Formats: sequence, C-alpha cells, structure tokens
Amino acid sequence: MTARFQVPLEKIPALGTRVFLMIGDKSLALFNIASQFYAIDDSCPHQGASLFSGKLEGRVIQCCAHGLRFDLANGYLLNSTQLKVASYPVEVVGEQVFIIMEQGERHE
Repeated sequence: MTARFQVPLEKIPALGTRVFLMIGDKSLALFNIASQFYAIDDSCPHQGASLFSGKLEGRVIQCCAHGLRFDLANGYLLNSTQLKVASYPVEVVGEQVFIIMEQGERHE
C-alpha cells in the first residue's frame, strides 16, 4: 500500500536547489532539477554516507565519501544496475508536492 507525504510549502526546493527532509525516521533529499522533482534516501548504498551535500551535475548526484555517482531519476549507479539508492516518485498537484512511499517505508 502506498502513502503520500506532503512536503511542507516552506520546504519545497526552489529551482536548482535541494532540501533535506525527515519523514518519520527516514532522511531524504528532495531535488528540483529543471522543474522536475526527485526524492532519494540520504544514504549512499555503498557505506551510508550522506548524499544530500554531494556534487550535483544535472540529475546526477556524487557521493562525497567515495565519488559514486547516482542518477536521481532511477536511483541507479551510473552505467550499472548493481547498486541503487532508494528513490521515490514525486507528484506535483498545483502548488503542492508529494513524495510517494510504500506504507512500510514511511516509518511514522
């Protein structure tokens, strides 16, 4: 079952920026790239380093710890399907932004 988390208006990232969000006990990074929103876990699947402050090039985020680069659109390590950061669909309805998560992932 899916659940929609409404991003507070003051936390919606401006164009070209990102915000850190806590949803229950989960930390997420929400990006606004070319007016498209992307939500991922703020934990590199390699060794758990934060991805929030990583170098951003287009829709690719680079982990600060070891340089791994992930596509925000699907969460996969670039040029591989062997390693993936959890990513979540984002829905925009008017001025509201929602992150779609499986009920078990919400941790409320």
